[in-house]
Amino acid sequence: MKLEILTKNDNKVVQNEIISNIRDLINQKNLEPGDKLPSERMLSEKFGVSRNNIREAIQKLEFYGLLRSIPQSGTFVANIGIIALNGMIDDILRLEDPDFKSLVETRILLELKTVRLAAIRRSDGQLRAIKKALDDYADKVLQGKDAMQEDLLFHLKIAEASGNSTLNTLMLMITPEIITNFEKHHVCDKKMAVRAIEEHSNIYEAIEQQNPQLAKVRMKLHFDALYQYCYKTS
Repeated sequence: MKLEILTKNDNKVVQNEIISNIRDLINQKNLEPGDKLPSERMLSEKFGVSRNNIREAIQKLEFYGLLRSIPQSGTFVANIGIIALNGMIDDILRLEDPDFKSLVETRILLELKTVRLAAIRRSDGQLRAIKKALDDYADKVLQGKDAMQEDLLFHLKIAEASGNSTLNTLMLMITPEIITNFEKHHVCDKKMAVRAIEEHSNIYEAIEQQNPQLAKVRMKLHFDALYQYCYKTS
């Protein structure tokens, strides 16, 4: 699995424009809950964007419960009043990018939960995946190479092992933003990266032992430097 840094600003402009167009289409055609939207191909041609752009916008509206896609059938207006739908879409379009401090706070809250659940629910296969991510991170750091993506993959493997698909999805959603901000703010120096090998190992051991409280404590310690950085620079 490889994490890619998204061209976020350009993508968001296109996505918001498509969402606005979908809202206008629903209103113009007086679509009701349960009515079917045109196909991705038709929307792509109508709005002059790629089908992938259409798919991403639809997925975002699905995430907020405004549309629902049924395999082999199409995409439908969700069971919500049109007035409420319009208001929620307006709110989505007004959402601003979170600042770095908000991302850090969100990530910490999510990971304190996922690591506890991972310690309780992880399978042997998931434990091996976490260990591989840990070893990949350590190898890169000890070679003096940038290991930011390996670091985040370690945490994503823990999220997968939590067995909670919503928490896992939220982690996947904020990961590209975190990568971008880590690069921009130069958060992790070499000493922190080396120290994180031991911290990752401690977290892994707690998950291996299936000790949720210990896993939470060790994750908290792991985030201490990042949390302090976030607040001393705010």
